[in-house]
Amino acid sequence: MTLAAEKTFAVEGIHIPDSSLAREITELVRDTESALLFHHSRRVYYWGALAGKRRSLKFDRELLYAGAMFHDMGLTPAHCSAHERFEVDGANAARDFLRSHGVAQRDIDTVWTAIALHTTPGIPQHMHPVVALVTAGVEMDVLGLAYAEYSDAEREAVVRAHPRTEHFKEDIIQAFYDGIKHKPETTFGNVKADVLADKDPAFRRGNFCSVIRRSAWRA
Repeated sequence: MTLAAEKTFAVEGIHIPDSSLAREITELVRDTESALLFHHSRRVYYWGALAGKRRSLKFDRELLYAGAMFHDMGLTPAHCSAHERFEVDGANAARDFLRSHGVAQRDIDTVWTAIALHTTPGIPQHMHPVVALVTAGVEMDVLGLAYAEYSDAEREAVVRAHPRTEHFKEDIIQAFYDGIKHKPETTFGNVKADVLADKDPAFRRGNFCSVIRRSAWRA
């Protein structure tokens, strides 16, 4: 989709924010991520914004767009650290970008939290609307959660604008694996351990109880 088309494309009144910040985010993510992750991130924005409208939540669409677009940047070579969770890498990339554009610290903190928690079930929905809606968008696009709460017209319009690959389910799992396989320790206690277990027969999960039992404390 061209930038000109982006200005006119809307689903139930939801469109990409028409601001210089949003345009720079689009260009950066498009130049950094694969087409798979770019279109996934755009869909995450639409699903999240549509969910927010349906729930009558008040939220800043520009901040939601930043959270959605940066949420998987930690999977890219340009933003992938050696030891941090990929969610934190993406959150840090968003923080640095927003800070360089003079965004208020409280808004940066909101976006950082939204990205850092987007794979932590059960917490984001109780937080700031932007935090809740980034996770809602991710859960819709990857897991199909709340799929039936979106109309056929909404789903068809978003996917027409930002297509899912023919084998998106396996493609996104592979993208997750490629982005985290070099730092398996960062998946301890989060859903990405399932990705490594699926892709790597030699992977052994960390065990919370074992950590307790092996600690330096006596008995």
